[in-house]
This record gives sequence, structure tokens and C-alpha cells, in this order.
Amino acid sequence: MPVRIYMDANATTPLLPEVVEAMYPYWVENFGNASSIHQDGQKARQAVDAARHTLASFFNCSEAEVVFNSGGTEGDNTALFGLLRPGDHLITTSIEHSAVLQAAQRLALRGIEVSYVDPEPSGIITPESIGKAIRPETRLISMMLANNETGVLQPVQAVGRLATDHGIFFHIDAVQGAGKVQIDVKQIGCHLLSISAHKMHGPKGVGALYVRRGTPIEPLLVGGSHERRRRAGTENVPGIVGLGKAAELAMKSLADGTMDQVAALRDRLEKGILALPDTGLNGQLPDGTPVLRAANTTNIWFDNLEGEALVIALDLKGLAVSGGSACHSGATEPSHVLMAMGINKTRARASIRFSLLKTVTLEEVDRVLQIIPEAVAKLRSISPAMAGTLG
Repeated sequence: MPVRIYMDANATTPLLPEVVEAMYPYWVENFGNASSIHQDGQKARQAVDAARHTLASFFNCSEAEVVFNSGGTEGDNTALFGLLRPGDHLITTSIEHSAVLQAAQRLALRGIEVSYVDPEPSGIITPESIGKAIRPETRLISMMLANNETGVLQPVQAVGRLATDHGIFFHIDAVQGAGKVQIDVKQIGCHLLSISAHKMHGPKGVGALYVRRGTPIEPLLVGGSHERRRRAGTENVPGIVGLGKAAELAMKSLADGTMDQVAALRDRLEKGILALPDTGLNGQLPDGTPVLRAANTTNIWFDNLEGEALVIALDLKGLAVSGGSACHSGATEPSHVLMAMGINKTRARASIRFSLLKTVTLEEVDRVLQIIPEAVAKLRSISPAMAGTLG
């Protein structure tokens, strides 16, 4: 069997050894409940407090503004359900993760008006399009920092200024941006921001929500005074410790140039794939210039084949990639993100997302560039009916 190469980091990432080492004692030795007042509980409390201090640095906020939770979905749901009431108006976008889109759909059934803003063909949501959707009753704008399928970075600072000028609450889904780009909630001007540990080499089942002081959030979970009464439930101490260590390592990677190296390898991979005939990039300007994206992500279409077939073929050759969001794996409908960008169904179904780990190597990229041409050529040779079906 070939040595496997994993390029589906936007679905999830492996724990780094430093994260495993940091978490281990809190499963086995320091297993106390962080709300208990005895020594065992206080050891756990100190670990939670230390992780909160790290996340405050990660967000550039105060420790009191960090709420630990189960991950990005809970953070997104808390932001929307915790702020909006019947008669309010929500602005979001048509390219959001389903954690936001499905929450918005449920809120619409409860009397909240929802406006969905479409992107430009490049995948960018313009501040002007957000501004046109604002009404007197608009209470919240929710948008992502980096798109999970294309990696396209959104102009969140400009939208943050817009929200501030109109007195509107602003939520950022930063699940795919965290660890890949610098996050500064003060510069962004947001009131809420969600992240998930497992997207940045931390554990699954834990995340954090930045809640600006004074933001009137109603908790989704009640039953205790945990997290300053903003999220009830016994703290997942090992997970929180792992998130803290992952955030610490992510800040280091952004500072020491690691993510710049990842971006360079992503560009090398992208250039090599785009040298193949009948391929193209999802996430570029009309002149072909790529837009700003998360350092690790590229989304490429391969005409005259089915993307799902290519994912399977590459998997058999030892390469893990994705046709889009892992949350919609196996879906028969093409990507809602690519469709919102104006890409037709056939090409959307022929698109593949490559998302690199921050531990990616030059050897892995070059090996992938050897694997892909053969797989693509073979699929195209046995799928002649696909030719000319781009209408």
C-alpha cells in the first residue's frame, strides 16, 4: 500500500504531538471537575484558566470574553439563537456553513426575517452588498472569515465598520480561518467569533466563542453557572487544554512563517494541477488572478469528469481530498458555495478541494502532482459522455 497523503485538512486535522502531550494528564492524573473546590478540582480549574488566557491572546480580547464550548456549530448556533428574536432581521450570506444556514432557516420559522447575500463570481462577499441589505430592524450580520470550500477570505474588517456605523451586532464564523490567518477581534470589530479546535490540529468536540463584553447573548444550554452562566455543562478539561495548546502552536506558526511556507506549497500544487488541460480555479478575478484565500486551500475544477469519481480514484492511490464540505459528503446536489458563485452544476460537480495540513512537505506535493495527471487522464478516457456537457 502506498504511504497515504492527507489533503483534506478543512474537514479535520490530526492532533500534533505537543497537543496530545498537553492533554494526557487531564484524562489520567488531573481528572478533577473544574468546578470542584478541592485540590483535584482546582488543578483542573488552573488548566482551564491557562487555556482561557491563551485564547484571549489568540483573539486579542480579555479572558472574560472567551467562552469554551463543543465547537464551531455550537458557537454559530449560540450567536444566532442567542441574539435574535421575532421581528429582528438577520443578514447572512449564501456561502455560509450549514451551521449558520440551517440555524437561519429555523429562525425564519420563528418570525425572524433573513436576507442572504450572494458573492461575486470570485467568491467574495462585498461590503456594498451587505450594506444594501441593511434595514432599520437589522440586529445581526453573520458571515465567515474564510470559506470552507474555496478558502476565499472575506472583507470582515470593512463589514465590521459597516456594522459599527449602523449599531448592528456582528458575528464571524472563523472556523476555517483560525490558525491560517491572524485573528484580531478588535480590528475586525465583531461582537462574536466562533472557532473549532479540530480544524487547527486540536481535538474534536471542543471550541471557543468570543463574546464581546456587554453583548446580550442568551445561552443555548442551561443548568449550571459554568462559563459565567453563558454555557452550562461540566468543562471538557482535556479538550480545553488541547485547544489552548493548538492555539498557542497556531500563533507560533503564523509568526514564524510556517503558514507562508504552506501557502507556497499550495501555490506549487495549484500551478502544477492547472497545467493540465481543461482545469481551472474556483476563487479568482475575471482576469484570472487568484483572490486572497486561506493559505492551505485551493478548489479546482476538472472538466469532463465527475468530482466524486476523482476523489475515489485518488483515495485508492493514497491521496485524501474532498469534493467540498465534509458536512455534505455524499450529497447528490452540487456545492451550494460554487453554485452561489455562478458556477454551473456540471462544473461544480467536477470540482475538488485540496486543503493542506500545516505539516505538509514538498515531497508530498510533488508526489500528488505525479498521481493526479494519471488519475484524471484515466477517468476522462472512460467518461467520453462527459465531454461537451457544460451547458
